[in-house]
Order: sequence, then structure tokens, then C-alpha cells
Amino acid sequence: MSFDDVATQSKTFARARADLVDGFRRHELWLHLGWQDIKQRYRRSVLGPFWITIGTATTAVAMGGLYSKLFHLDLAVHLPYVTLGLIVWNLLNAAILEGADVFVANEGLIKQLPTPLSVHVYRLVWRQMILFAHNIVIYLPIALIFPKHWSWADLSVIPALLLIALNCVWVSLCFGILSTRYRDIAPLLFSVVQLLFLMTPIIWNYETLRAQGASRWINVVELNPLMHYLDIVRAPLLGAHQELRHWAVVLVLTVVGWAVAALVLRQYRARVAYWV
Repeated sequence: MSFDDVATQSKTFARARADLVDGFRRHELWLHLGWQDIKQRYRRSVLGPFWITIGTATTAVAMGGLYSKLFHLDLAVHLPYVTLGLIVWNLLNAAILEGADVFVANEGLIKQLPTPLSVHVYRLVWRQMILFAHNIVIYLPIALIFPKHWSWADLSVIPALLLIALNCVWVSLCFGILSTRYRDIAPLLFSVVQLLFLMTPIIWNYETLRAQGASRWINVVELNPLMHYLDIVRAPLLGAHQELRHWAVVLVLTVVGWAVAALVLRQYRARVAYWV
């Protein structure tokens, strides 16, 4: 049977769905591999993954302090804002950039170990959630120093994180498969993500931009999807008012993104092993 025959038979949504379901069922495999990635990366290190925590904390304190002075903002408001912005951004950034290389980086396993492609994506997302858990520790002392008024509504951070993880999976699937075929996509994404970092309210405050009446820039920022993903996690943790439009945008993008991921997985799943 030729390669084209195999590819044609594999182009069904049932097989794409089976890949996702079978991959998720092998949770013992990707949970173990994701944890081993963390251990291997920081082997013989005393602090291990907390080096990332220290780096993020240093950046957050430096940027939070500097930009609160530049924009004449209250440090008690801006420092938690910047800290949570950087923590959530690291998760989104990894889903895009590391997701683009997820299959290329696992070339050996893909060719030698007959597992669903989704296993490698679940492994990546699980690893990033572990790092997120390490980084969120940074916010605990800041929350104690600058206490906020929280309510039961702020528990929405839990479904928000589940939504983020769900989106990380389809993002990694789409970009991972396409980047395996077209290797220029990964460096292109790196440039785009750098631009999006500047256009996302992380180190600068969105309310400050709105107060200055910069309506044109507000419209540009609103088109940035990462801002909406960031807000549904950051706002509850800050005890701030949550705008439903952010949830609406994220939910729509989740549905559209998974539809695209299903189509990409249906069309090109069988070809990935030949492209890596």
C-alpha cells in the first residue's frame, strides 16, 4: 500500500477523534514524560524549576516598580497586575512557540514509538501547567503584602485555567503539524509573539490607555486575542471586575480553534511521521 493510500484512508474525523481520545487515555505516559522533562531539564540543580520562578519574580518586580513610576501608578495595584500578567503570558507563550516544535522535538519517539500524536501535545501542555504552578507561587507573597477584596465569583479562575489548557492543546496541534511541514512557521511565530507581547496589557495597564482616550490603540489592542485569554485568569486573581466580553471571545476562539485543529489533524495526521 502506497503512502498516498495510507494518507487517504487516514483522512477521517473519526481517526482524528480517536487520536485525541487514545492519547488522553494514555495519561500515565504523558504525565510521566512531562514530569521527566522537568526533572531532566534541572538535573543536578538545587532549586530546579524554581529558577524559572526566581527569573519571573525578578522581572515582575523590576518591571512593576519601573512602570508604576513611569506611568504614576499605585505600586499596590500595578505590581500584582504585572506579576500575574507575566505568569499567564509565559504559559500562553510556551503553548505557541514550543507547540510549533512539539513534533519536530519528538522526532525519535514519533518514528520509534507507535503512540497517538496527541500524546506529545498533552505532554507539552502538562509540562507547562507544572511550570505555571511553580510560577504562581510568586503571587502568594504579593497577595499577602497587597491584599485584595475577593469574592466567590473569583473562583472562575478554575474554569479559566481549564479553558487555557484546552486552548493550549489545539494551538500546539495546529502549529505543531503545520510547522512540521513548513519550517518557516516557527521563526515567523517567534516574531509575531514578540509583537503581541508589546500589544498585550502585561507591563502596561489597559485602564491607563483607556483613561488617556487613545481610542485607536484601544481598538487595535482589542483585536489581540491573547489579551482576552490573559484577562479571564488575571482578573479573578486580582479580585477585579470581570468583563463577560473576554469570556465570550475566548469561548468563540475555543470552538473555532478546535474546529480548525480537527480539520488539520484529519488532513495531515498520517503525514507527520514522514515530515519530521
